[in-house]
Amino acid sequence: MRLSRPGDVSSRRSKPARDQQGCTRKLAAAQSEACKGGVGSRGFTLLELLVVLLILALLVSIVAPRLIDKPDQARVQAARADMQTIVQALRLYKLDNGAYPSAAQGLEALVKKPEAAPQPPNWKPGGYLERMPRDPWGQPYVYLNPGLMGEIDIMTLGSDGRRGGEGHAADLGSWEE
Repeated sequence: MRLSRPGDVSSRRSKPARDQQGCTRKLAAAQSEACKGGVGSRGFTLLELLVVLLILALLVSIVAPRLIDKPDQARVQAARADMQTIVQALRLYKLDNGAYPSAAQGLEALVKKPEAAPQPPNWKPGGYLERMPRDPWGQPYVYLNPGLMGEIDIMTLGSDGRRGGEGHAADLGSWEE
């Protein structure tokens, strides 16, 4: 076994001894105090934490309304797209049969051949829509023939399912763009 001398190179490569907190014994005085829980490891003051919380609250108050409104805007856009699809299918129905489905036949005439009069003479086998969509709030679309704003109207009663309403609860119709 080889003994190392104080100036020997191999003694410099060995790991320094550590105390119970994992701090080396060869640290400077300030670093030694930090290892023992002194000046450098106090953590954050209450004021610093409150400032950080205030900044986070401000950011949330600015960003949250924009994110919360997105699903409602997406539902409105989906309803408008559905209504355009239904109107296009109704136009094809009229081209084939000479008239729109009656109010009694309703929008189901786009999916399956109506049994109520007047019978469509050239109803397209397979229908004009694969299935009748429901509005984004889970309600059926309203079909008006004759329409209030045009020859026919397709509308949804919005998120509240009742006529009228404001904002995202407002009625949407095929006459709107």
